[in-house]
Amino acid sequence: MDKQLGRNTIVLLGAGHTNAHVLRMWKMKPIENAQLVCVSNHPIATYSGMMPGVLAGQYSVPEMEIDLVRFCASAGVRLVLGNVIGIDREQRELQFADRPPVAYDYLSVGIGSRPTTKGVDVQDGSKLAPIKPMQTFLERLKAHLQTVAKSPKQSRIAIVGGGIGSIEIAFCLDRRIKDNPASLGLGADQQVEITLLTGGKRVGAGLIESTQDRIKTVFDSHGIKQLTGCRVQAVDGRQLKLTDGTTHEFDLTIWATSAVAPELLSNFDLDVDARGFLKTRATLQTVADDNIFAVGDSGTMVDFDLPKAGVFAVRQGPFLWDNLQRAVWNRKLTSYQPQRSFLKLINTADGKTIAERGKRSFYASWCWYLKNRIDQKFMLMYQDYTPMAMTPAKPQTGEDAMRCLGCGGKIGSKMLSSVLDELEVLEHPEVIIGLDQPDDAAIVRTRDNQVTVTTDFFASPLDDPYLSGRIAVLNSVSDCFVMGAQPTGALAMIQLPLGHPRAQRQVMRELMAGAVEELNRAGAAIVGGHSIEGPRLLAGFTVLGNQLSDPKTKGMLKPGDQLILTKPIGSGVLLAALMQGKLPAKNYQPMIESMLKSNQVALKLIETFGILAMTDVTGFGLAGHTAEMLKASQCSAKIRMDDVPRLQGCQELIEAGIESTLAPENRFAAAKVKLTVPESSRFASLFDPQTCGGLLFGIDTGKAAEALEFLASQGFENSAVIGEVTQSQREPGLIVM
Repeated sequence: MDKQLGRNTIVLLGAGHTNAHVLRMWKMKPIENAQLVCVSNHPIATYSGMMPGVLAGQYSVPEMEIDLVRFCASAGVRLVLGNVIGIDREQRELQFADRPPVAYDYLSVGIGSRPTTKGVDVQDGSKLAPIKPMQTFLERLKAHLQTVAKSPKQSRIAIVGGGIGSIEIAFCLDRRIKDNPASLGLGADQQVEITLLTGGKRVGAGLIESTQDRIKTVFDSHGIKQLTGCRVQAVDGRQLKLTDGTTHEFDLTIWATSAVAPELLSNFDLDVDARGFLKTRATLQTVADDNIFAVGDSGTMVDFDLPKAGVFAVRQGPFLWDNLQRAVWNRKLTSYQPQRSFLKLINTADGKTIAERGKRSFYASWCWYLKNRIDQKFMLMYQDYTPMAMTPAKPQTGEDAMRCLGCGGKIGSKMLSSVLDELEVLEHPEVIIGLDQPDDAAIVRTRDNQVTVTTDFFASPLDDPYLSGRIAVLNSVSDCFVMGAQPTGALAMIQLPLGHPRAQRQVMRELMAGAVEELNRAGAAIVGGHSIEGPRLLAGFTVLGNQLSDPKTKGMLKPGDQLILTKPIGSGVLLAALMQGKLPAKNYQPMIESMLKSNQVALKLIETFGILAMTDVTGFGLAGHTAEMLKASQCSAKIRMDDVPRLQGCQELIEAGIESTLAPENRFAAAKVKLTVPESSRFASLFDPQTCGGLLFGIDTGKAAEALEFLASQGFENSAVIGEVTQSQREPGLIVM
């Protein structure tokens, strides 16, 4: 958050075709005096037009996906992943089930639709696979097909729905099963019969007769059956009861019926049509609220009778972008005039495509070429994750190097040590642990007790104040936990980005909501603090705590101890990749989940297993913090690299040349002891600075297995014994194998 906060906040709820166009245009030229927020319940957006082709094996999964983590990072757009439950129109806020509200000045709702089950008695839906949400359809389909594979060699699959989507799924699933059944978990000799069920008289409702004829001809040639003129009345496991009174049995039913609104839209207190979609005017504004737009399938234009088709969502994109700018600039909005007819393309998965335009239809290879070209050209526009012009594409080198903030902006230990060595620090009799024997926290004697004191803050590497507040607290209280202290109070230190006061208030509100949430879990109260404004968001806390036992310092390792690490390493390189728009969405959530695991478990470890030596792995990396413990304990250690847990994607990013700014400096921190580490990228993650890293502690060999079992029960499933402490021959050393 290193840009000035604008006066207006535009929020995109959902990243469908129309809202995705706004993201793309924002990356090219942001709206002045505004900021853009993308809200989604999934870090990946899927282009439905290519999904059947992926199912057929014509495209890879990534070819149909928009990586919202990378796209938003490259466009300077804030991404919020959460479950929206409603809108407070009076306060202009999106409400979430799992985080504080997000304020908006203008909101665009584009969360699509879902297949309807209205009028269907679903008694047992265990064999039912709805096509939406599209992001998870292939994964769910494969899970269902694994059970189909256990059925007799002759299996039956039903596809319910007669629109273009269901037709393409039938063609493409049939092709995949015939060409590569093993990729779906099916046996090579397994026979699968596919049947399309529709309530219409013919398959392809709304298409012209010649197109319907072509569909039937190709279906027949592929051996795909059609059951028309009756609807599904009830679903009971494998059995489908139809309105004509017949019952049919299928091993799997894919549900691809006509569209109805997602249930969420009913929570918005806005005017809706008979199917629950938000009513809009031609400007795409909802009829009930000028500040809320509804686009794609989510909206129904009251002046037009339009089908729910992706082509309209795509065409609405430029109008939404233009009208959002006009709304911010207080100008008259323009009206979207939908086209009367459009090209319809049906992928038959045989090297051809059925095409319909006006009163003519075709079935030819050139139609497939046209469809393939349109789809790939469309997706390429949303898969360019190169950072926007105002952000350097690559970190600079030398003295002017751009800090990646994968280390939270922490300075290197070499600079820190050299400055501290020059100071003449007062030796106060009430300071029990201070700079003379530096540890994770200081301990100061008061009149009746000992107070543990620590402070930490960082330049937030995330463009989400709520997550930044949570992580800042977890980062700060961790040093109390590893010393064996219970946090009691915290003082906040906040620097808000420059900008409009209303926007600054929203940032502070979300940040402190996240901070208080974690302080409450830690059993500590916020007791004060100080805030200023500056170039970017900085957050930290000074934490006070009560010692529950004798201090657990770094210098109490002993030979024979097993070294246990409770969290995977690699957050530094992942955060560096995030800021360069290079962190894949699949690796984002595991990183966040790891950082949000509190090290409060340290108190239970100390109490249950009598741990004496413990630290948390943070800015100086695993090697640096291990070296600190070894030097303080006058011991050596061996670490087995194969046993060190690493975050998903960490090694791949290192191999791609991505590194946190502080990583080279961390080799100096680790060299406080004799360091023996092979020069290979395989070992680079040892020097990666961590944000909210895990615990590193020594434990008797006989207790190690029990400790790992305990940690797993507390949610630390990746905990591992990574090495052991050995006797120093001459000087402390660290050997990595």
